[in-house]
Amino acid sequence: MIASRLAMVTVVVPDYDEGLAFFAGKLGFAVLEDTPLGECKRWVVVSPGNGTHLLLARAANDDQVAAIGHQTGGRVGFFLHTEDIARSARLLEAAGVAIERPLRRETYGAVLVFRDPFGNLWDLIEPAATATSEKAA
Repeated sequence: MIASRLAMVTVVVPDYDEGLAFFAGKLGFAVLEDTPLGECKRWVVVSPGNGTHLLLARAANDDQVAAIGHQTGGRVGFFLHTEDIARSARLLEAAGVAIERPLRRETYGAVLVFRDPFGNLWDLIEPAATATSEKAA
């Protein structure tokens, strides 16, 4: 094996501050780094926790601009876990986040789909194992 874990995933955004406003401001991700690199470029890393990191990359050419919101060809491309999906859904709605598919129960847990302001689809999942173990505790 070449590596032991995936350290970071890039999300292409139109502007660093717009990315931070959504991921840190609305979703509550921690800003781990925001370092200027010169020529209007920055190294911006956010995290929902547990060692997961997103690099917010400002689109710098026409191909990158065209990829904003379409990085996965219209499929859900990003997955977040929560311990309380009902609470998380209320927080998303209060923050004005676009819910694309309402909360539903599946064999793997409860899920809803939301869209970030750049067009990417995200699954918010309360895994069945988490829900079962917490209710039993």
